[in-house]
Amino acid sequence: MSRLAELRFRAATGFQRHIGNPVLRRLPLQTVLETTGRVSGLPRQTPVGGRRVGDSFWLVSEFGDKSQYVRNIKADPRVRVRLKGRWHTGTAHLLPDDDPVARLRRLPRLNSTAVRALGTNLLTVRVDLTD
Repeated sequence: MSRLAELRFRAATGFQRHIGNPVLRRLPLQTVLETTGRVSGLPRQTPVGGRRVGDSFWLVSEFGDKSQYVRNIKADPRVRVRLKGRWHTGTAHLLPDDDPVARLRRLPRLNSTAVRALGTNLLTVRVDLTD
């Protein structure tokens, strides 16, 4: 990773971890992805932007394999997604062969713009919802 990419990663994740995520995950209509911590085994909730299409929820991780929720998905793909205040269970799939930039064009514009601006290693994630 280049020095600039590393600085963007550190700045963005520091802000998200300490300021953005604690506030956003409390908002009742914020979309939240809940994974199981790969070390702790505890639920980990991350505000995300994405879109439900049929029985799937699509999102793009801005830091790919460096994102904690992606690392948790690799250890246990069973997740929950809070959409419009309601929790849905599902199985997450990491899609490295999908074009994340093209995918972002079909997802909510505000979040997609931030992901493109800050992201250093985009990765598409699909969650197949089971309820």
